[in-house]
Amino acid sequence: MVLDIHATPSMRCNPRTTTPGKVLYTLGGVARNVGECMSKLGVKPYMISAVGLDMAGSLLLEHWKSAGLSIEGIQRRQDIETAVVCSIFDVQGELAAAVASVEAIEKFLSPEWIQQSKCNISSAPVLMVDANLSPAALESSCQMAAEDDIPVWFEPVSVAKSKRVASVAKYITFVSPNEDELIAMANALSGRDVFCPNQIDNRSVKASKDSLFQMLKPAIWVLLEKGIRVVIVTLGSDGVFLCSKGEPEFNRSNFQRKNPYGYHRQLYEAVNSCCPPNRFFGATKSDRSSTFFAVHFPALPASVVRLTGAGDCLVGGTLASVCAGLDVIQSVAVGIAAAKATVEVDANVPAEFCLTKIADDARSVYFDAKVIFCQSML
Repeated sequence: MVLDIHATPSMRCNPRTTTPGKVLYTLGGVARNVGECMSKLGVKPYMISAVGLDMAGSLLLEHWKSAGLSIEGIQRRQDIETAVVCSIFDVQGELAAAVASVEAIEKFLSPEWIQQSKCNISSAPVLMVDANLSPAALESSCQMAAEDDIPVWFEPVSVAKSKRVASVAKYITFVSPNEDELIAMANALSGRDVFCPNQIDNRSVKASKDSLFQMLKPAIWVLLEKGIRVVIVTLGSDGVFLCSKGEPEFNRSNFQRKNPYGYHRQLYEAVNSCCPPNRFFGATKSDRSSTFFAVHFPALPASVVRLTGAGDCLVGGTLASVCAGLDVIQSVAVGIAAAKATVEVDANVPAEFCLTKIADDARSVYFDAKVIFCQSML
């Protein structure tokens, strides 16, 4: 849970001097943004975090409580300095630079504190961890989930912190990196710098989706070979690649059995009625566990105000949908629809989501999605 400071210039910045613009304070943090998005789509997340008794901590905690969400897993102490991230954007709304002061997350979100929420983890349909956690806390969280066969979603947060995947890859079901984080994760899992981000950063012309996938495929395969079941690569305006080794199907009854709250049926019904399940998968009963599947989802046209929070709401929309019983293809379509709604507002998470609009946008993405790779890797 983080207080975000967003600085947006009204003209092109010059180095070593101030630039006119706007400075806004907003509630943030990857996991907090994901949780708020989920709650606004009808799913009640349980948050494990740490905040101080300072102004930032009070704002974060009060907002979470006002949404009707549990604060039981949120540690609050006098000696905690609430995490703050200061981000500077360019005039197009793209992140230009940022400084993160999040040491409290690593220090106070210890394995011992997380252990106190073990019952909540063991009864959850899915555990999402973000890479702000220390390696010890990540491993402890994932081990708790593994004991009760709970799927784990790993959100990389940043290029530097994404490398923490190396110690927990064997526990992870889902990961959601962007291109740079994917390369960093593949190198961390390979134990050496096999993949070079320059190959992607320096492409002079806009690559086709097939060409882009071919560039990223070796890195994606490293993650899948290490046991991660679903790799969701976010590509900005190029959309999303969903990749898996074997069909990315999960037992819906398991998600519903693990549900301690009772999920809002409206999301499931709205999306399932316009996006019929099992569009690409489930047509065969044969063993295809060594088959590399990749599906491309296009991005939706949007009137962009700010891009911050879009990736978090893509994850939140996808997670909320998986928890509600939708399949992975349907869920990613909802995630992209939630991301579109987010970039059109000046906040990390929209004040509310229009479920009809989310379902309509998800339908558009769902039927435009295409399998771009399907091949046995034996």
